[in-house]
Amino acid sequence: MAGTLSGRTAVVTGAATGIGEASARLLAERGANVVVVDQSGDGAAAVAKSLPGPAIAVPADVASEPDVTAYMDAATEAFGQVDLHHLNAGIVGPLDPLPEVRMEDFDRVVAVNLRGTFLGVRAAFRQYLRQRTGGAVVITASIASLRGSHDLLAYQASKHAVLGVMRGAAMYGGPMGVRVNAVAPGLVPTALFASSGSVAGAGGDMEQRGRTVPQRRTGTPQEVAHVAAFLLGDEAAYVNGEVVSVDGGAAWVNSVRPAGGAGRWDPSDVDEGIHGHPEET
Repeated sequence: MAGTLSGRTAVVTGAATGIGEASARLLAERGANVVVVDQSGDGAAAVAKSLPGPAIAVPADVASEPDVTAYMDAATEAFGQVDLHHLNAGIVGPLDPLPEVRMEDFDRVVAVNLRGTFLGVRAAFRQYLRQRTGGAVVITASIASLRGSHDLLAYQASKHAVLGVMRGAAMYGGPMGVRVNAVAPGLVPTALFASSGSVAGAGGDMEQRGRTVPQRRTGTPQEVAHVAAFLLGDEAAYVNGEVVSVDGGAAWVNSVRPAGGAGRWDPSDVDEGIHGHPEET
C-alpha cells in the first residue's frame, strides 16, 4: 500500500491536464494538500475543485519569475509550508527541420521547459531554507532527455538540459534533506502532443509509434504520476539524483538489431523527409 502524504503540501505545475493533472489527483488521494498551477487559470480551477482534498488553483506562466513567486506565496499563504514539488509544466514547440527552426520558437520552448524548471527548483529551495525543512522535488524530463532525434530540436535540447538542473539540485539538496529526481516519460498521449498536429512524430501518429515499444503500447498519465508520487514519497527516501524512465522500455531499444526494428524500414524515406529528394537540393 502506498504511503500517506497526509499533512504535506504539494505544488504541481502544468496541472490542468495530462500528467500534471494525474499527479495532482494522485497526490490528493494520498492525503496531500495540492497547489494546482497552470497557465490556464480556468483549467487549474476545475482540477482543484475536483480533487478529493484541500486544494487551491494558481494561474501562472512558469517561465515568469514573478508568476513563480506568486504561486509559491499562494501555497504558503494557504497551507503554511510546501513539502513536495512536481515541476511538470512544459511545451513541445515546433517540429520544423533544423534549418527552419525560428529563434523565437526555440527561445519560448527553452523558457518554459528549462527556465521554468530552474525557477521552480530555485523557488522550492528558497522555501525549504525559509522553513528549515527537507522535502522532495520531481522534474518531468522525457525520453527526449536521454536519446537524440533530428526533429523536436528545441524540445530535445531543453529536456536534456533539465537533467543538468536536476543533478545539480540533487547535489545541493542532499545535505539539506532535499531529494531531487526526474521522471522521463516516453510515448504518453496527452493534450501536450495532441496540440502538436498530425504530421509524423507529433500527436497524430503516437498510437502507431507506440506499437514499436517493447510493451507494444503507449503509456498513460496515471502511470507516470504513480512513479512521480513514489519519488516524492517516503518509500524513495534514499533515491536522489535519479532519472526513472516510464516508457515501456523504449529508451533502451537497440535500433540496429533486428529485434529493435533494424532492416524493417527504408532509411531513404527518413532522409528524403529531412533533406528532400536529391534533385530538389
